[in-house]
Amino acid sequence: MSTAPQTIGGAYGAGKAGAPFDPLTYIKKPQVILRLISLLFSIVVFGCISSKAWFGQKCQMNDDPNACGYGTGIGVIAFLLCIGFLIVDAFFDNLSGVQHRKYAVLADLAVSGLWTFLWFVGFCYMTDAWRRTSPDVIQPHGHGKDNIQAAIAFSFFSIFSWGGLTFFAVQRYRLGAQEAFNTGYDQDPNASSPYSSFPGSDSGDPYQQPPFSQTKEAPDYQPPTY
Repeated sequence: MSTAPQTIGGAYGAGKAGAPFDPLTYIKKPQVILRLISLLFSIVVFGCISSKAWFGQKCQMNDDPNACGYGTGIGVIAFLLCIGFLIVDAFFDNLSGVQHRKYAVLADLAVSGLWTFLWFVGFCYMTDAWRRTSPDVIQPHGHGKDNIQAAIAFSFFSIFSWGGLTFFAVQRYRLGAQEAFNTGYDQDPNASSPYSSFPGSDSGDPYQQPPFSQTKEAPDYQPPTY
């Protein structure tokens, strides 16, 4: 039995496999727009923290190096993930196997959901660290203050951008599951049945006669002759 992947005309919100790549259609996809926004937010977060949140070896968020490290780490990884999934989105329509598309959507769903949670944790962590920062830790002339506040603000915005990516991933997964269900259970009305025609059906087959359909007529009564 062949083990080749099932080819599809359209599943998980994608078009027919093998269609030419259209940059305009690609850039208009909601998940692509949100990924570009999330990529921009991640650059702002780790860029602001890396540039001025540190003063020497001291993190200005309550002198907590974990706060600066956490914001930088999730920002850099989010940037790389956005680039990776933008590439996946570009080739998604050309994935001809149902399982390949399913794995891509599940990976998008898992990563988007996880990073929504991590951005929420990062926002709470950095906000609390900045709130508890004493004036002695903040450098003269407000060095890095605007950068830290921008990093915290864009970590908050990232919760919603990644939450939107999670929402669209859930929609694509549900759409694919529904299409797979319909494909598996909908029968072709033109397909011939493997069973014999039911007696009395209008099959038009002269060789399938319903049993007991032809009853013999009783012979006419003949009175006996004497």
